[in-house]
Amino acid sequence: MHPWQYRRVRFHAEHSFPAVGPAVADLLAVPAFYLALTLPDLDQPELLESSDDGDEATIRLRYEFVGRLDPMARRLIGPDRLAWVQAVTVVRSAASGRLRFEAERDPRRLHGRADFSLAPSGEGTLRHLDGELVVAIPGVGRMAERRIVPGLLRRLDIEAEAAGVQLS
Repeated sequence: MHPWQYRRVRFHAEHSFPAVGPAVADLLAVPAFYLALTLPDLDQPELLESSDDGDEATIRLRYEFVGRLDPMARRLIGPDRLAWVQAVTVVRSAASGRLRFEAERDPRRLHGRADFSLAPSGEGTLRHLDGELVVAIPGVGRMAERRIVPGLLRRLDIEAEAAGVQLS
């Protein structure tokens, strides 16, 4: 193992929702919620898979980046489009879940995960999310991670805003 394989950029986010935890969990377990989101620099997602046994729901989506890539990123991925698969799992009984994502072409080079919890907060719910992003490319991975995380966090904020509107 190389030392660069152990480095990860950690990220954290908190979002408040104007509804109780079970309602938030139910919304986050609905594929149509994600399919209707318009996120900056991304094409509309493609639903790859969805399952829900009443307690645990998993949604797999494919996203394609359609925005402008900086020159370093363009050199790394070449002429191909940047696409990734994202899986959202919601465990209703635990008021928690996880988010996993990986590059479609080479998941070992670009991947990440986050765990989240849904906790009561006043009359609503607070989602606390802790995650990590890995760009496993020697020499540039750390810089790429730091450039990607702000966009990832902004997209999570937009998702939370849309959920808040639907839950109001």
